[in-house]
Amino acid sequence: MKILLAEDTRDMNRAISTILTLEKYDVESVFDGAEALERLKKDSFDGIILDIMMPKMDGLQVLKAIRSSGILTPVLLLTAKAEIDDRVTGLDAGADDYLTKPFAMKELLARVRSMTRRHTEYSGRELKYGDIVLNAANFELAGINSVRLSIKEFELMQTLMLNAERPLDTRYILEHVWANEPEARPDTVWLYISYLKGKLRSVDSRLSIEGERGGSFRLIKA
Repeated sequence: MKILLAEDTRDMNRAISTILTLEKYDVESVFDGAEALERLKKDSFDGIILDIMMPKMDGLQVLKAIRSSGILTPVLLLTAKAEIDDRVTGLDAGADDYLTKPFAMKELLARVRSMTRRHTEYSGRELKYGDIVLNAANFELAGINSVRLSIKEFELMQTLMLNAERPLDTRYILEHVWANEPEARPDTVWLYISYLKGKLRSVDSRLSIEGERGGSFRLIKA
């Protein structure tokens, strides 16, 4: 697995590179956003780790640039900011996951394994329900229009589609979509449900997600 690491703090960059290399990842390290974007234009990677606060271009600018150019490689954002608004900004920009500093290296490795493994496992699968198609090859939700989903959005939509018309309570969703992420909370589920409602509107689907914060949710035909 080939990973691009963009982290401007040299000690942190070195530590992450070392631990990933010990885990048999092929790591390319850069120290600013402009260099990260240049590498991503020239080469392909199985996963990208982007620090948000970097010189020349910040991580969010890099993320927006690669998503607008059609690069769908999974991205893990590193941020020193714990506020929910910063997480939402990153996810809205196309990130697949985020990790708040300081973090344990074991948690970083778990996120990277999850990010790269899931992207590989989903490749080639497709689900259809009502007027939408969920394409695992490119994490695309398609109706009249199409939109790319993050990994978590994809997993949640996949779970809802596989259980279409059936109510799934928040605890069930946490156990199945966020099984290895103990920091996930009922509000996390509600946040991603809100994202998916917006994505369904953006593809002009007649489907809707029924349910209230903290309760059960189900995907239904209008």
